[in-house]
Amino acid sequence: MKRITIAIDGFSSCGKSTLAKQLAHHLHYTYIDSGAMYRAIALYVIENGLVTDGVLNKVALLRVLGHIHIGFKHDDATQRSETWLDGRNVEHRIREMDVSHHVTLVSPIPEVRAKLVQLQQEVGQGGGVVMDGRDIGTVVFPNAEIKFFMTASPEIRAQRRYLELKGRGADITIEEVMANIERRDLDDTTRAADPLTQAPDAFVIDNTHLTSSEQFDLALGEVVRAIGVVTQA
Repeated sequence: MKRITIAIDGFSSCGKSTLAKQLAHHLHYTYIDSGAMYRAIALYVIENGLVTDGVLNKVALLRVLGHIHIGFKHDDATQRSETWLDGRNVEHRIREMDVSHHVTLVSPIPEVRAKLVQLQQEVGQGGGVVMDGRDIGTVVFPNAEIKFFMTASPEIRAQRRYLELKGRGADITIEEVMANIERRDLDDTTRAADPLTQAPDAFVIDNTHLTSSEQFDLALGEVVRAIGVVTQA
């Protein structure tokens, strides 16, 4: 069976990673969370004191950028890919709210994006990959056989993200989550380097009123049309 590349782009907290993981599991493909890479860079600048009063020391970051190592390792126990930063597992830490706030400081930087795009392209060589992010179908894999663009109303996205964070024990309000989503949407769509845009050949999924299973069935139907047959999980 032909092994293709599936690119999933869209706004924050609209279920990109959920769909990507579902498809990867069903197809026995490799799942790559590109957003985790940017979160890892954000965590690095936090831990190394490169942000003061919300202002990033860009010069200092660019000086060490080439020495920051980001990788993924498969956890046999959870059957999930986990993010590693400079030799340690940071999968849970990068999902916390303070890291989310700092992603918008590092993601617009062209040198950061160039480094991570190159890494994404390297790990995605040869097909059999599902990757989600903001510029996967437009920049990282413009020739991907399948492209999805996902969206949902800001209110629904904020509610989903809020419930996810509360489930992890986070002390957060729905207003704080909404503010973070609005800030990230503005950054994602207006930055000079690789802004979030819908690829002309992308299949749009608005999951405002869709369940996770309905979304998966819709996406899988598009995959079946592209490759003709699907390996069963």
